[in-house]
Amino acid sequence: MSTLFISDLHLSAERSQTIRLFLDFLAEEAQQAEALYILGDLFEAWLGDDLVLPEYPPVLAALKTLNDSGVPVYVMRGNRDFLLDGEFERVSGCQLIDDPQVIDLYGTPTLLMHGDLLCTDDHAYQKMRRQLRDPHWIAQFMAMDPEQRMAFARELRDRSRKETGEKSETIMDVNNDTVTAYLKEYQVLRLIHGHTHRPASHSHPLDGTMATRYVLTDWHEYGGMLRCDADGCKAVRIG
Repeated sequence: MSTLFISDLHLSAERSQTIRLFLDFLAEEAQQAEALYILGDLFEAWLGDDLVLPEYPPVLAALKTLNDSGVPVYVMRGNRDFLLDGEFERVSGCQLIDDPQVIDLYGTPTLLMHGDLLCTDDHAYQKMRRQLRDPHWIAQFMAMDPEQRMAFARELRDRSRKETGEKSETIMDVNNDTVTAYLKEYQVLRLIHGHTHRPASHSHPLDGTMATRYVLTDWHEYGGMLRCDADGCKAVRIG
């Protein structure tokens, strides 16, 4: 048996092929897994559990089917779907997990993160992240009517795309000192995350030994997962 990790699918109406690929993945590869972890940005936008966009119910139903079949699905909130909450858990059967989260992965303590907390050189993003996670801001946002929330999401996405095009690649990647700090804080030698859309495995010197950091692929051009078992972890392309 193996445990699967994916992130950054950014499911939306504009990505109908990605939705289809994900539904096939849930019905096929994921059915053979011991567990599935989705480490953030499953959805391009989640505007509250009370405002489910029309393209999402088939995804929620497929997740519920997988959970009901005996394969638990754990979902970490990302920067695009940080408003996932209890009604999402009820409808999908998934369990929301904190960011960061440490799990015992076949005897190896492993730190799971979405990844944006590691990008500490991007000061503007970190400031915005703190604002959007503030309970007072969330309460104000959830008090808006659906049209206002959708308009805000479009504005935020457009601004993010503009700023991303203006920032250097280095600023948008993880800060290695921050990675080391998290590895030390949680006393682990393995870290799995997404967010940066730069799939790779990296080695980090840590107190006389080496830690490994796996970066998950996005699902923009094709799908991908990290399959882990007692022998280690391997990136696998999907589609």
